[in-house]
Parts: sequence; structure tokens; C-alpha cells
Amino acid sequence: MRVNIPSLTLITDSSRYPDDLLFAVLEKTLGHGVDAVLLREKQLSSAKLLALASRLRELTAAFGAALYIHTQADIAAAVDADGVHLASGDMSNIQAIRSWLNDANKTVSTSCHSLAEIRMAEQYGADFLFLSPVFPTASHPGAAHLGADTFIDLAAQSSLPVLALGGIDEENCQEIRGHGIAVISALLAADDPAVTATRLYQQSSQG
Repeated sequence: MRVNIPSLTLITDSSRYPDDLLFAVLEKTLGHGVDAVLLREKQLSSAKLLALASRLRELTAAFGAALYIHTQADIAAAVDADGVHLASGDMSNIQAIRSWLNDANKTVSTSCHSLAEIRMAEQYGADFLFLSPVFPTASHPGAAHLGADTFIDLAAQSSLPVLALGGIDEENCQEIRGHGIAVISALLAADDPAVTATRLYQQSSQG
């Protein structure tokens, strides 16, 4: 299977940014750089997650964008999402989820934070990975971060496509240009999400 790797992924976070803001931003940024959404809502009930996933599937499909669901393979299957994303601690489940989905067009990706985890992701057969945190991030305050140089070095050692995650914004994204990126607050807290999305996409698309 040829995997289409997103250039700019928006990750949801309803604990900080409510659904009405999320959809308002997506209406402005899908088609203006954002080509994927990762639904990551660990605190929501299955019913609320399914409802949100359904709305996101309808919207992303209208713009030809991908939708990934964090952990909940049943939700991903129910809304015909493009794939399932797993936390680093769950990557041993990659093949089980792939078999359960039973669809060669569905991806299974994972989070990684070190070279050791990258090697595990390769071993378990992930389609691509999110390497984080690249920069200090509000979603994990005080956590150690890789920095641009370490990120680039680790990404170069991966046989899998690598997306950058963690504290990425318009100012620092040029330090990791040429890699797909995933963001939360850079878009959901932006004064002009469409302009920001365009700039982020341009940087992530440049080699």
C-alpha cells in the first residue's frame, strides 16, 4: 500500500478548545493547508466521540482531507476514517488493529519520542509516526523536548515517514522544513487560522 503522508495535521483538544472553535477553524483551514485531522479525545464517552468523529468525517471528506482516530479502532471503522493512531505504549497492538480493520487502505500510525521507539515502530509495522515533542509545548508543560537538530537526526534514521509534533508554530517550523507537521494551538489559537495554515503548509512542503 502506498501511504499518503499528510503535510499539515490538526489535532483536536476539546479540553482547551471547544468543538465550535474546532469546526470554525477547520472551515477556514481545510483547503488552505490542513490536509488531515487527528481526533484525540481521551476524556470523551464513546457516544460523544462517535458523534464528533462523524461530523469530522463529513467535513474532512468534503475537502479530501484525511481523518485519523486516536486508539478507538471501532470508532474509526464506524465513520470510515482513514486510519488509527496509537500512543507509543500501545504500538505492540499495531498488527492486531490492522487485522481487525481488515482494510489495506487504512493506516496505523504511532507516537514516538526516541530512537528506541522509532525502531519499535518499524518492527511492529507502523505506516508512519509522529516524533515529539520537538519544541516546548503547552499540552505537556515542563516536558523535555527534542529540539530541531535532534528531531532531524532521528527522523533521518527512520525507515518510516516521520511527522513533527510539539510546540510547532510559524516561527520555528522553518527549522524542520521538509517534514510533515502536526499542531494544536498553532491553529486553534491563531488570530487568522487560514493564513497561519498556509504558512505552516508551505514550510512543511519545502525540502
